[in-house]
Amino acid sequence: MFATRKRKHAGEDGFTLIELLVVVLIIGILAAIAIPSFLSQKDKATDASAKEAARSAAQAAETYATDHGGSYTGLKPGVLHEYEAAIQTSAGAGNAWVQVAESKEGGNGYVITAVAPTNGDLFTITKNEKGEVTRTCKAESAGTAGCPTGDW
Repeated sequence: MFATRKRKHAGEDGFTLIELLVVVLIIGILAAIAIPSFLSQKDKATDASAKEAARSAAQAAETYATDHGGSYTGLKPGVLHEYEAAIQTSAGAGNAWVQVAESKEGGNGYVITAVAPTNGDLFTITKNEKGEVTRTCKAESAGTAGCPTGDW
């Protein structure tokens, strides 16, 4: 009876310590590769929200100029919020917000800067008196997720 029981369990040894350590090492290497790429995706998402805030503010600025005879004089973040309630004008709730909105060149142009919520990256839209629009960015964080070249 005991001899039968020994033979029955002889093939069920399990894993050795070395085998378990190799598996844990492989999982650790894969995690070390995957985690940084996931973190940069989060930064890209927050940068995209700041870009969208800047675009919405630029569109509201155009509406403001239409209502004021083509002039951007008096343009401020609070004024843009009156034109588009979705534009956030101060930090909070983990959302991107418009930090700067002002007229330039005698009211014939504007500068709008939005801030990404978690990493503080800055995204700026500038319109000059000729109507030319430029988009620039400044990465405040260690990574350059949504701002690899300084413009967007």
